[in-house]
Amino acid sequence: MKNTLAAILAAATIAGSLAVAPAPAHAQRGVAAGLAAGLIGGAIVGGAIASSRPAYGGPVYVEGPPPPPPDCYWTRQRYWDGYYWVSRPVQVCN
Repeated sequence: MKNTLAAILAAATIAGSLAVAPAPAHAQRGVAAGLAAGLIGGAIVGGAIASSRPAYGGPVYVEGPPPPPPDCYWTRQRYWDGYYWVSRPVQVCN
C-alpha cells in the first residue's frame, strides 16, 4: 500500500512539473510559485521516505543482567604486631 502511494505521488509530482515546464521563463515572475512547488514536492517526497520501513532490522544482541554481587565486603581490621596497633584491609565474606 505504501509503495503504491509513493508511486502515485511521484507520478503526480512529475506530471505537475511537466505541465508547468512549457511556459516561457521570466526572471521576474513565477519564482514564488516555483519555490512553493519545490517545498510542497519536497514535503511529499520527504513524508513518503520518512514513513517507509527501514531497510534492515536484523537481530540485536542483548546482554543479560549481571550476576548478583557476592556477599563479601572490605573492611579495615586492627591488630597488634607486638610493638603497636596496625590496621590493614581485610575481605569479609558471609
